[in-house]
Parts: sequence; structure tokens; C-alpha cells
Amino acid sequence: MSEGTTILVADDDRAIRTVLHQALGRQGHTVRSTGTASTLWQWIQEGEGQLVITDVVMPDENGLDLVPRIRKLRPDLRIIVMSAQSTLLTAVRATERGAFEYLPKPFDLNELISVVNRALSAPAASMPRSVQPREDGERLPLIGRSPAMQEIYRALARLMATDLTVMVTGESGAGKELVARALHDYGKRRKGPFIALNMAAIPRELIESELFGHERGAFTGAVQRSAGKFEQASGGTLFLDEIGDMPPEAQTRLLRVLQEGEYMTVGGRTPIKANVRIVAATHRDLRRLIQQGLFREDLFYRLNVVPIRLPPLRERLDDIPELANHYLQAATADGLPTKVLSPEAMARLKQHRWPGNVRELVNLVRRLSALYSEEIIGVETIEAELADAVSAMEPSSDSSDTAEDVSLADAVDRHLQAMFNAHGDRLPPDGMYDRVISEVERPLLALALGATRGNQLRAARLLGLNRNTLRKKIKDLDVPVVRTPQVRRGG
Repeated sequence: MSEGTTILVADDDRAIRTVLHQALGRQGHTVRSTGTASTLWQWIQEGEGQLVITDVVMPDENGLDLVPRIRKLRPDLRIIVMSAQSTLLTAVRATERGAFEYLPKPFDLNELISVVNRALSAPAASMPRSVQPREDGERLPLIGRSPAMQEIYRALARLMATDLTVMVTGESGAGKELVARALHDYGKRRKGPFIALNMAAIPRELIESELFGHERGAFTGAVQRSAGKFEQASGGTLFLDEIGDMPPEAQTRLLRVLQEGEYMTVGGRTPIKANVRIVAATHRDLRRLIQQGLFREDLFYRLNVVPIRLPPLRERLDDIPELANHYLQAATADGLPTKVLSPEAMARLKQHRWPGNVRELVNLVRRLSALYSEEIIGVETIEAELADAVSAMEPSSDSSDTAEDVSLADAVDRHLQAMFNAHGDRLPPDGMYDRVISEVERPLLALALGATRGNQLRAARLLGLNRNTLRKKIKDLDVPVVRTPQVRRGG
């Protein structure tokens, strides 16, 4: 990290300024701090500083509005924006205006120092260019201020100005299509169409026609030419949902499009240039499907250019009050009666495991709005609704597959048998032992890290592993780590 530099800090919170003074001073930097945007602007006009760290909310001016002025006057000056307004729009606006990085509050001091290090060492040519900000109002395509969602927002903000292919993974009901729509609505293709295609909902024999279109007479029933999703999405975004359910023959054709940048309609002879951004999504483990020979490895790497894992709701329980209130307001806007959840009812929602994720919460909120006469929903109503939901999902009493009856060994045996059966008369690919062990290790490590809130030392003790061994396995197996932030306060 470059030492001897002057860093300008603007934050209305004196405590945060003190913390940054101490942390950055220990790195050998000179820190000048202020609680107002006007003083920061004066220093910048005088040519002070090599790096700016500014909050968004200050008493005399919004820090985001200051960023374009700084970039115009001193385009090589790096700017880090921090804010407690931890929404996707804040992250996108900071990136649009030309900030080097956006840090949501609360943040980890080690992460801040790492970002400062990158900013000071980045060549001037790599500094982001500000673009004309858009007036979006306060539409929130994604909701939540948890650490897990903050990582999503920062990743999305970096991707808005690109056409990189994105793979969104996550459980059913977690909101994968919302991520795709956010990439489109706030990206450079926002003026083009957004076309979604669910692979699991299309008959196998029609997928190629749906994707690429067909010519008249290409097959029985093709009485006229039909444009496929690639053509319909031209200039915009094509969202391929449940990509793991795509049949092998369609995978081959999609790979060819990604490689060559053009496609042909079914029955066509003239190549058509593909002009779409592709966002794919799946709830399935594509690496496992590759091992089973059900998904092309080369297609996976073409689609998985930027992977985004959308966390299940149980990993971001602190977002539930904001989500619940948002969907209660949405229900009111749709004509349903206005409802409010009591504090006890909201606390009970945070104790539920939400196997159906955000979709389950949305359905619950709409039921509460439609079926109950009381304006304030109490904890007893929530208890009854959740009990009904759990009982509906439980297997019948005469089932032999209850969780209590199936041991881990039995579950593994069934999984391995299904893996062999998937190959019919052929054997699975060589190296099966290491693949199976890695499939067990990855969820085990992820659960241990989740239980310890990302504390790797505690997780290593829990697992009985050396800390360095755990770090290596996290890297090798690409295990997500969500750390608990440390510094809070401010705007």
C-alpha cells in the first residue's frame, strides 16, 4: 500500500472520523477529516489529497452529488463512498457517478483498508468514468440491508456498465429473476427489451424453436415464421431461467451462439447476429450435473463468467421486517386492506426457516392482507399460519421417507445410486471419489461458516480443522463466506 499519502475524510459522525483517523494513520497516511461537504470541496479545489472517503448523508450536501464535481475537477482523484443507506440504488448511483468503490455501513475496518490499498495502487487509466445519473425515484428491485445483500448490491453495481454474462444461483423463491431484472433495468441495455424464458416450462422438442425461432415449414405445424427469444431480446437482456433443465441438444446450440455470436433459426440458412446480454439462473448444482454428464462443462464456463449467489431468506433474517412491510404496502396498493404486523408477530417471522424463501413470505403477507379482518396482525395469527404451512409440507404419517427415518448414510447411498442410474449402462466419469467427498465438504463448510457468522477461527475449531487447512478448502471449493461487519453509524 502506498504510504505518505493524504486521505480526505468527510463524515458527519465524529466517532467514525476518529476511527478512520486511527486506522489509516497506523498505515502511514495523513488524514484530514471534516463533517461537511463544503469543507471537503474546498480542500479538493486547493489540490489536497490523493484519496477521498465520503459519506452520502451530510448536513450541507449529499455526498453522491459531490462525486461528479470532484471527478470533473480532478479526474484522477480516487473516491470511496460509504453509506448507511444500504440499498441497491445507492450502490448503483455511487458507481454511475464515478466512485472507485462503495462501502455499505456497517463495514469492516480491514475491508476498508483493503479498498484504500486498491484505490491508491490503481493506475489512473482504470479509474471509472462517471455517467449521467438517471432519475429512478426510489424503486427498489431488491430489498434488504443485510451483509449478504450488500455483497450482491456491490457486485451488481460493478456490472451495470458491462455486457458480461451472469450466472445467478440460489434456491427456488429467493428472487433470482429480480437480480436479472435489476441488471437490465439499471444497466446500459435498459432501453431494450427484457425477455425471460423458463427452461423447465418448455417441452424439450420446442426449446430450440423458442430460443432461436423457426422458419415457415421448418416442421409440422410451422405455418408461419416465428421469432425466437434471441431475436425478441435483441438490444436487451435474455434471461434463461432454470438453465440446469436445458436438454443436451439445446445446450450444444446455445454454446455455439456464445462462441460465435450468431445463430440460425430452425430451418433457416442465414446466420443472425446475437445482440443480447445473457443472464442465466438455476437452483440446481450445475457442477454436480456436469459430473453426472447432464450439463456441458464448456457451456457452464461460458455462462458462469460472473457468478452471483443469491442467499436464501434464512441467511438474511434481519431483512424480514423490511421485506414484510414492503409487501404489505404492495398488497394495499393492489386494493387489499391495510395491515400492520405487531412487534411480536414480526419477531416470530424472523424465527421461521422459510423453506420457500421470499416467495413464501410474499404469499403469507397476501394471505394476511386478504383473509384477516384485524388491522394489526398479532403473533397468534402468525403462529397459526406458519403451523399450517409446516404441516402442509410434512410427509404423511405412513411415509417411510421422514427425516427421522433416513440416516445420513441412507441419504448418501440413495444419492450415489441415483448418480450411477443417471448413466444407465455406462459408468460415471473417473475420479468419482474426490467429487463425492467435495460434495459433502462444501455444504458442511458452508453451514459451519454460517453458524459462526463467518468467523473462520471458530469454524475451524467447530470442524476440528487447522485454520490454514480450512482457508485452503474454502478457496478450493469456492465456499461463500459472509462476515459480520464491525463499524456502524452515520448516513
